[in-house]
Amino acid sequence: MEEVEIPNENLLCALNRDEVEVRLTGNKSPRGRHLGVVTKIIARKKETFVGVVEKTGEIRPDDWRCYTNFIIETGKAQLNDKVLFKMRKWDNQNLLPKADILEVIGRAGEHNTEMRAVALARGFSSSFPDTVEREAENIKKREKEIFEAEIPKRRDFRNVLTFTIDPADAKDFDDALSFKKLQNGNYEVGVHIADVSFFVRENTALDNEARGRGFSVYLVDRTIPMLPEVLSNDLCSLNPNEDKFAFSSVFEIDENAKVLSRWFGRTIIRSQKRWTYEEAQKTINENETLSILNRLAKIMQAKNSAGGAIDFATDEVKFELDSKGKPIRVYKKPHLETHKLIEEWMLLANREVAEFLNKVREKSPKRAPVLYRIHDLPDQEKIAELALFVKALGHHLPLGGKKITGKDLQQLFKKIEGEAEEALIKKTALRTMSKAIYSTKNIGHFGLAMNFYTHFTSPIRRYADLMIHRMLAGHLHNEKIAENEWSDYERLAEHITEKEIGAAEAERESIKMKQVEYMSERIGKEFSGTISGVTEWGIYIEEDETKAEGMAALRNLGDDFYTLNEKQYCVVGTRTRKKYSLGDRVKFKIIGADIERKTLDYKVVNS
Repeated sequence: MEEVEIPNENLLCALNRDEVEVRLTGNKSPRGRHLGVVTKIIARKKETFVGVVEKTGEIRPDDWRCYTNFIIETGKAQLNDKVLFKMRKWDNQNLLPKADILEVIGRAGEHNTEMRAVALARGFSSSFPDTVEREAENIKKREKEIFEAEIPKRRDFRNVLTFTIDPADAKDFDDALSFKKLQNGNYEVGVHIADVSFFVRENTALDNEARGRGFSVYLVDRTIPMLPEVLSNDLCSLNPNEDKFAFSSVFEIDENAKVLSRWFGRTIIRSQKRWTYEEAQKTINENETLSILNRLAKIMQAKNSAGGAIDFATDEVKFELDSKGKPIRVYKKPHLETHKLIEEWMLLANREVAEFLNKVREKSPKRAPVLYRIHDLPDQEKIAELALFVKALGHHLPLGGKKITGKDLQQLFKKIEGEAEEALIKKTALRTMSKAIYSTKNIGHFGLAMNFYTHFTSPIRRYADLMIHRMLAGHLHNEKIAENEWSDYERLAEHITEKEIGAAEAERESIKMKQVEYMSERIGKEFSGTISGVTEWGIYIEEDETKAEGMAALRNLGDDFYTLNEKQYCVVGTRTRKKYSLGDRVKFKIIGADIERKTLDYKVVNS
């Protein structure tokens, strides 16, 4: 679908991501895009926003793509308050839209205010309705009688070696592994997942709230959970040394990591050990259980890789904050062997559940839907652009007129491993990929090179997994599945895909906010980085340690006039012919920071 550019004066009150009807004018913009005029707003994408109250009685929205201020119609707030507001009907482009203040979040610029605003702008609230909290508390109060009645109905794993491996700051543990050597020389490995669906039943206040949220959101300094903490951190969480209900997938596996048999069902487990990824890494070669599970995971990873699975893993940026939320340290958190260990066992469980449900679906007379996690083939035009981009950096992406495969990308990633531009190429390649989404129509998962895939392993933080648990339980235990649970399945798939996008945006924005805040304290200091983007107005540079990206304006590059060479991904001095190319290493200093807009200004000092 070709893009249409619409000038502000032709928007007819439409806002970013609204669904609209457009009439082409017959003209083109300087960028070569067709120009258009909005003739009708079909549907508003969103009606609630976050912004700052200005002295004129207006609210200036935080989202720069929302090009208009709003007039406060109802609600009280002070100058420089950050507020959550809802827009009223707006159909006169000559007048500013009116808005009702729903909540005063706090003073703009304060850490807690800004973090809450990031989440609220995308529909995620840190508080739950009273009815939801009461429902969760009532379940907790009945914990003892619930367990006494339910335990005899479950397969008991409490005497099997079981443990969790999670981040050091994790509070909700939704997966655990169990391990047992069998007399025949094989291994029994259990992937045990918090049995959220047992506690959160359809059409309850808890379920409706979880469905609306779709996901937990992980910001720099906090988690905004999908479920109240009495469930997410306590009753459902697989905490160590406590009896817990799980929904488990148990595999008999041989020395070559071949799955010989599988079992799915509800269990009771007791985790004997809670590892952090770092703790487990230190002992991964000495601890027999970890060593065997790691060896099997590596074999599974090699098999997946041979099938075309793509590894986009890069280092994660983490922050150390002081008591007021100010970043005092930014560092890269490496991707450890233990991360891959857990990932491979979770991938196995997700794939096996998807294959099982798909077989059941094929045999079912009603063809009950399955919620698949799908990933389409990349767009060929974008792949062609990626090939040119890679070539400009001195590498080669083999295409030869055929559709790209995961193995093609694997070869490229192997060649650039350890190179300065490795992270840049991986990030750019990831942007060319289609978005993985939820759907009832299966097309397979390109990135994982799997024909069937779903999400089963994180029901505390993803509603999709909770839905899959209900479907699996329905088939295994003849539990009745509510008719309305499946009637709007595709709509639910679209909803949680949208919520996933919102959660990811909030997480990225919270990181960007703290990167800019950290760098704002270091104006005038020099750093090293890699050119991550080139445009007609400047070059973008990503700092090595903090991964903070800023822009160096072309006008500040020196005593020459620089122009963009799009085909070569570089800017070139007209007199000196000096080049600044994508992937080049440069030294720069910070000359400006705008915390509100989350932007950084850099100046190259030498290259």
